[in-house]
This record gives sequence, C-alpha cells and structure tokens, in this order.
Amino acid sequence: MSLLGGCAPPEPLRLGFIGGLTGRSADLAESGHKGALLAVEQANAAGGIGGRKIELVARDDGQNPAMAVRALEELAALRVEAVIGPLTSAMAVAVLPAAEKAGLVMVSPTVTASPLSGKDDQLFKVVSSTREHASHSAKYVYAQGARRVAAAYDLGNSAYTRAWLTDFREALVALGGEVVVDAAFTSGDDPSYRNAVNTLVTARPDAILLIANAVDTVRLLLIARKQGFAAKAIGVTWAATEQLIELGGRTVEGLILTQYFNRDDTSPRYQAFQATYRARFKEDPGFASIAAYDATRATLFAIGKRGKEPLKQALLTAGPYEGAQDIWNFDRFGDGQRKAYVTIVRDGRFVNVE
Repeated sequence: MSLLGGCAPPEPLRLGFIGGLTGRSADLAESGHKGALLAVEQANAAGGIGGRKIELVARDDGQNPAMAVRALEELAALRVEAVIGPLTSAMAVAVLPAAEKAGLVMVSPTVTASPLSGKDDQLFKVVSSTREHASHSAKYVYAQGARRVAAAYDLGNSAYTRAWLTDFREALVALGGEVVVDAAFTSGDDPSYRNAVNTLVTARPDAILLIANAVDTVRLLLIARKQGFAAKAIGVTWAATEQLIELGGRTVEGLILTQYFNRDDTSPRYQAFQATYRARFKEDPGFASIAAYDATRATLFAIGKRGKEPLKQALLTAGPYEGAQDIWNFDRFGDGQRKAYVTIVRDGRFVNVE
C-alpha cells in the first residue's frame, strides 16, 4: 500500500453571512445572500485566494437578537475569516459585542443607522448612514411642498427606524418644516398598524413617512389610502426592494424613497454585473444584492492583500474598491460613503427623480 502525500486540496477559506433569511424582512437578506454568493462564485472561478476555494457559510438571524448572537458565535466557532452582515441595524447592535469579543470583522451591506457610524469597532458598513438618506429625503419632500409630516416607525428594528426619524426630523426642521406627530408600531400586529395610521391621518399632514420594511410599508399605506389619505407618502431604503412593488401594486404608486442604488445606471460596469446577475438568478438585482456583492468583493480583496496584518486594518487600507456601480472606499472608521438617490414608484418601477 502506498501513501500519497500532498494530494488533498487545501481547506476552503470560509466567509460567513448573517441575515434575516426568514420572516417579514426575508426579501432583504435573500437578495443580499445572492449578491454575496455571486461575488464568491466569481472569486472561485478566478482561482480563489492563494489557491484556496472560498465557502460562503450562511446563518439566519430571524430578526431576533438572541438568534443573531447564536449565529455569530456559530460562525466564529467555524473560524470564518469575516462575516458579511448583518443586514439590519437592530441585529448589528445585538451582535456587535460578540463580534468584538471574538475579534471577528463584520462587513454589513445595508446597516445604516447613524449612531453606528464614526466608531472604531469591528463593524464595517458599505453604504452611507441614515443621516445622508434621511436628510436627502427631507430636502426633496420640502421642495415638493411638504411642510408638516407625520411618521410611523417599526419598533422591531428601532436602531434603524429611530435613527431615520431623528435624522429626518432634524433635516426637515432646519428647512422650516416639522414632524407633527410620530407613532410606533409592531411588525405583524394588525391593530398596531391601524392605531399608527389613525394617529398619522388624524394630524392632517402634508405627507406621511413610513419607516418600515417593504411588507409593512405596503400594509400601512394601504390602510392610509383606504381611510382617504391621498397626499404624499414617503418610504425608506429598507422598503425599496422588488417585493415592495410586487406586493404593493397600485397602492405604492407615487411613493417617494431615497436609496443608494442608481437603477438607471448605463455604465458598462453595471450593465455587465446586471447581465451576470440575471443569468445566475433569473431576476434583476436589488439594492441589497448590489451592496452585498460590493461588501463581499471588498472583503475578499482585502483578505488577499492583507499579508500578516489584521483584516480590520487591511480593509481600511486596501481600497479604493471596485463596486458594481462605482469606485468606493471606507473612511477611517470603516464607514462607506455612497451617493443617495431619490426615486418615485411610477408605472410599477423605481424611477430616479434626483
């Protein structure tokens, strides 16, 4: 019997993924997972990193803090190089202490809550904060004549929704407007939706602001329209998924949303990405898939370039990074700086207006 040495392939390089793959916000994580998977598949097709194939290991956080912490600890035990995710600010807040303890870098595609920005920690964020998106939204609706805005926000992702509300309020007040009333609701609780909408409509605002995921935005807006509220409605980036239009139909026509994805991008870079994504998943990419693709590519690039330095330092110095739409970078705190776009739902699609 002969012994063959050196024939076994090297152990794969593991990259974690954490997102709410089940529940009412699953569309966000499912889209993000596809973007991350495409980036991994492309890297493997190009030979991997240092001859090692990359394995994407996904865990569901269920939009539940305890579940999210368990997911992070499981991935740390598997010795993943880094984690792509989480995808919501509430889950980032929940898992950050565990990530700090494990020394595990998290690169989130879609976490934007401004209180999480400007911190020297293990959390990297690919896109700009709620301050950028909310202020952009406030300026646009103010220019469109909205002076009195009533807002509803989801308690289940309060790290994000409260930050969005605070940043929007500050920007609107600075312009001369006001948030006349705000109402919290609990996702999945129908009486909670109705109570929140009643509070908003009773205030007779120029516009309503719905700080919620796609499913809940449709539900809230449907209740408001049935009550006869015909004025402007504003959504947030969290809701700007393809599911919003699929579920909302005519109800979401005219909805104003600020997002960091240029859906009218005709650049060769984006057109190539879009064609590849369509061929792989039989659907168009959304904001979460693009952001996760960028997050994963940046992470893999930094891993390949880091040498002996910690990944956190490598991510801060290896850029600028080539994304699906643009060249971007992290600042010294690991916060991404990306342009915001105002879109309106028209004829069943997101249309850039600013």
